[in-house]
This record gives sequence, C-alpha cells and structure tokens, in this order.
Amino acid sequence: MEKKKIEKEKRIIEQMIRLYCLHKEKNEELCDECNELLLYARQRLDCCTFGEKKPACRQCPIHCYKPNMKKKIRLVMRFSGPRMIFYTPIEVLKHLFSK
Repeated sequence: MEKKKIEKEKRIIEQMIRLYCLHKEKNEELCDECNELLLYARQRLDCCTFGEKKPACRQCPIHCYKPNMKKKIRLVMRFSGPRMIFYTPIEVLKHLFSK
C-alpha cells in the first residue's frame, strides 16, 4: 500500500513526458533528454520521504529536484497538463476530485 501512490505518480509523470516528447518535440520515441527526465523523476519519487502522504510537488516543503530538472519538468507539466484530459480523462478526473 505504501508504494501505491508513488507508482501512480510515476505512471502519470511518464504519460506527461511521453505526451510532451511526442507532440511538442515531434519524437516517435522518448528522446535522450526526456528519457533522462523520466528516470530522474522516478528516482525522486522513489526517494520521497513522505511516501503515501506525498503532497503535490508544488505544495511540498522539500524541493528535491535540481534547478535544471525542475525547469524541465515544469515545461513538461505546463504543456502536458491541460492535454491530459484528452489522453487519460479518467486519471485527470480522479486527480481533480482527490484534492
């Protein structure tokens, strides 16, 4: 149960990065930079000290991303976030109602 939320977050961030790489960067497969970002995000989630009680990253008191990776993930989230409703509507609705 401890890893359930973390695994869900990993799945969502992967969907967002893949969406960004495919539609913004026009790559069929993850490019090296996006793959690096995905691996980094997974590592950060694995090391999250809050575990199942993890808050949304923007509300977290601990900023665990390096500044350059934080900038990249923000770009991905700004692009992919609004578009997720078209690709994973159920996940988006669950996210909206869980707050």
